[in-house]
Amino acid sequence: MIIADLNDIAGRVYPARRRTQNLVGGVSPIQAANFCMGFVTLEPNGGQVPWHNQEQEEIYFVLEGTGEMCLGEERQTVSSGQAVWIPPGVFHQMTNVGEQPLTMLYCYGPAGDVAHWKQELEGTLPRAGVAGEAPPLPPGAQPQCTDKPQS
Repeated sequence: MIIADLNDIAGRVYPARRRTQNLVGGVSPIQAANFCMGFVTLEPNGGQVPWHNQEQEEIYFVLEGTGEMCLGEERQTVSSGQAVWIPPGVFHQMTNVGEQPLTMLYCYGPAGDVAHWKQELEGTLPRAGVAGEAPPLPPGAQPQCTDKPQS
């Protein structure tokens, strides 16, 4: 039996003020062919999974906190107990708009790496609303974090 214990997974901190811990896939001891899953903590007041897209379909499930979910041209507030389905190829972003950490699970399939993790760490994320890079965020959305990592 292979067990991934969240308490033993250091995870990675990203420039957009979040920590991602792989439960299935990535550096986790559990590897699956059809999906990846992880636990994400967004820091209060703006921690974010920045505007990006990927080939896999995905689910975000908010465990605690309040976030602004942008999906394509839509923007909506989401909170604990809510799940959002993200179709393949659609740009999306989650921003913590609360004063407490937002925690959520993600699950996407099929398994495999997603480019936005590496792009964020390198400071090369496609920028929202820049021609040839990424479509604009929905009106009124929190700005996309494109901060480069600090050396």
